Amino acid sequence: MAIKLEKGQRINLEKESGAKLTNFCVGCNWGAIEVSKMKEIVVNEGFLGFGRKTEMRPVKEEIDVDIDLSCIMLATNGKLVDTLYSPLYKKEFFTSAGLPIGKDWSTDKAMYHTPDDTEGDKGGDDGLDNEIITVDLTKVNPQIDQIFFFLNIYSPKNIDFQKIPYVAIRMYEGTPEKVTSVFAQYDVAKNAQFTETDALIMGKLYRRSNNWKFAAIGDAYRDNNDLRKTIKRIIENYSK
Repeated sequence: MAIKLEKGQRINLEKESGAKLTNFCVGCNWGAIEVSKMKEIVVNEGFLGFGRKTEMRPVKEEIDVDIDLSCIMLATNGKLVDTLYSPLYKKEFFTSAGLPIGKDWSTDKAMYHTPDDTEGDKGGDDGLDNEIITVDLTKVNPQIDQIFFFLNIYSPKNIDFQKIPYVAIRMYEGTPEKVTSVFAQYDVAKNAQFTETDALIMGKLYRRSNNWKFAAIGDAYRDNNDLRKTIKRIIENYSK
C-alpha cells in the first residue's frame, strides 16, 4: 500500500519486501482548469439565412495549466552540483541568474526529465503523470547528498494551487508510460495551506551512511511563477 506523505514526514526507501528502492519515478499529475463562459449559440438556422436566431448561453471551457516539475542536486555543504528542469526556458532566463540552462538528463545520467507538459489533463484524469523525473540512485554522482524536488506554476500567471482541480505527486516503480507500483504519494490541491502560492518544495532525497532516505517538506510560497527564486530559496534555507 502506498505511503500517504504528510508534511515533515521522513521515510526509508524500502519496499514491503524489504528490498531497497533504487529505481523509480517521481511524477506530477494535474488537471486543466474548467471555467464557464457565455457564448453565442445558434438555436435556429432559419431558412436561407432568414430568421436565424442565436442566444447567449453558458458553456464550459478548459484553460491550459503549465506546472513545471524540477529538481536540483546539492553536495553536503549545500553547493549546487547539478540541476534538472525544462529546457523550454530561454537560456538567458537562467544564465542571468548564474544558473545552468534547462536539460533533459542529469550530468551523471542518473535522472531523466520527460518532455514539458504545458496543458494538464483535459477531460478528466487519465491516470498518468504529466511530468516525470526518472531516478536511478545507483548512478548518482557520489558528490551529491541531497536531491530536492519542487513545483512551479508557470501559467496562467494569476492562479494558485487551490484553483487547479487536482495536483498530486507520487513516487512509483515503473516507467513514464506505465505505473507498476506506487510507493508514496502527496496531494497538493484543495489544501488551504496552498492558497495564494505558486511554488511548492515537495521534498528531498538525502544520503545517510550510504543509504538514501526521503523527507517530505511540503512548504509552499508565492515566487511569482519564477523557479529561479525557488532554487535560491532551497539553497539558502533548506540545504543544511
